[in-house]
Amino acid sequence: MLRFAIAIVIGLFVFVDVAPVFAQESGTMIVAQQQKRRTLFDLLFGEEPAPQPVEQAPQRQQQQQQQQQPRQQSAPAPTPSLPPPKPEVEKAENATRLAVFGDSLAIDLSRALERFYAEDPNLVVIDQGVSSSGFVRDDFFDWNAAIEEAIAEDSFDVAVVIIGINDRQEIRSNGRALEPLTTEWNAAYQARIASFLNKLRAARKPVIWVGLPPMSKSDYSAAISQIANLQKMASFAGGAEYVDIYERFVGEDGQYASHGPDVNGQNARMRKDDGIHFATAGADKLAFYISQSMRTFYRGGAVTIAVADPLAGTDAASMLRPPYQGLGQTRLLEVAGAVIPISRAPARAGDLVSAAALPQPETAPFSLEQLVTAPVGRADAFGVGIDPANDDARPSNAGAL
Repeated sequence: MLRFAIAIVIGLFVFVDVAPVFAQESGTMIVAQQQKRRTLFDLLFGEEPAPQPVEQAPQRQQQQQQQQQPRQQSAPAPTPSLPPPKPEVEKAENATRLAVFGDSLAIDLSRALERFYAEDPNLVVIDQGVSSSGFVRDDFFDWNAAIEEAIAEDSFDVAVVIIGINDRQEIRSNGRALEPLTTEWNAAYQARIASFLNKLRAARKPVIWVGLPPMSKSDYSAAISQIANLQKMASFAGGAEYVDIYERFVGEDGQYASHGPDVNGQNARMRKDDGIHFATAGADKLAFYISQSMRTFYRGGAVTIAVADPLAGTDAASMLRPPYQGLGQTRLLEVAGAVIPISRAPARAGDLVSAAALPQPETAPFSLEQLVTAPVGRADAFGVGIDPANDDARPSNAGAL
């Protein structure tokens, strides 16, 4: 019993801690479970078999391996390849100079024309647009004086004009302020445009006049449409090539549309947020229409304003007809002097139907005998014709009818 008591006392004070054991076999991390404390029961009756080492779960094992390995910086994502820029084409020294005159719309158009003709070495675009300008406020910027200066310097070969978004305001003429779009205002406005075009026509400079598009605000758009109609009539009278673009920038309802088909037929933004100016796609579309009208004067080389007359050398060439302009355009006819009043007494019938004038008294009408015996050359001779100088040829019963 004494031995047994001593063994119990010793067992109460003896504790053995076994630390966890780590091992690594063929890249696999293994850890032994922590052994429990040895008790008196273990000393007297022996130890239980040691638990087998447990392999960690694959997911936890992979996390520990990633923590031990140094982190590698991820490579940056490859940037998408951009299309190569268009090669810059050097313009020829004698390249055709296309000047764009007008307000801020002309600035948008000139940039689009630069893109359109970027690869054409024989044409260079010159931006002559002036923001906030127009034909009304000549005290702010006088376009008639500016075009005189440009013509005197011979700084361009072809003129493109788009202007008018600032012209819905009073115009001063002869010391009077005229209300917009009244009869007097219209006359003064057209007179200034006519003076502008006459200067270009006298200098033999081809002109392409571009109409105005619809605007987002209905009242403003209606006024701009009236101004565009005045410009249209003035450009016809002044010999300019007119390009009507209104229908090109409307929607299916015939009203203003901010989006529409571009030059490739894809729906794109045509106008800027202000509802007035052109967006990039809209300006490029407008430049395409201008290029079609440019074919009248420019075909990749020198500019000419001479237009071939298809009736040259024919009898019809001397007939009264409207001036030929091409592209189906028409001009106003100045033929008032060629109109014969209906109350005017016509010339003698003999002068109208005879190939040669007959010696007839100026006041004596045709007699019945003369009507029956039609002289040679008269329309009613029907191939028989009688010579009035030969009395023997006159029938004896000519006056018996």
